[in-house]
Amino acid sequence: MINMSIEFAHKMSLAYSATCKTLCRELKLPQTAFDILMFLANNPDYKTASDIVEVRKIKANLVSVNVEKLVRDGYLERKAVEGDRRKVELICTKKAEPVIENGKKLQQDFVEQILSGVDEEKRKKMAEILNQMEKNLDEMLKGEH
Repeated sequence: MINMSIEFAHKMSLAYSATCKTLCRELKLPQTAFDILMFLANNPDYKTASDIVEVRKIKANLVSVNVEKLVRDGYLERKAVEGDRRKVELICTKKAEPVIENGKKLQQDFVEQILSGVDEEKRKKMAEILNQMEKNLDEMLKGEH
């Protein structure tokens, strides 16, 4: 079961990266820059480069280089956080909106592709199982298990 889960996660990662390549080439964005934009757009509670490093597990120097590119190219703006002069939020700009819109469509199409042939009842059951697994993981991370 563990090997199957690891293999599944690996295949899904490879398939997602392959799916993104065409759009990234079209947008002239490195995939890491695209991933950063999509992470910020899909997760509004996370707003800093350190959030990206911590949650997405992308190396800090890679995040730094790509955030710098996104700022330079006008897709992101930096905004100082009041009360913490060391903390800077990353804000998606108007220029990023079409990229994010295309990215969300790509993500939706990707999910539909991997769920192709799975009926609605099984999709709902899978969502329930994944929600329970996430709760179990949260408990484990809190040290409750």
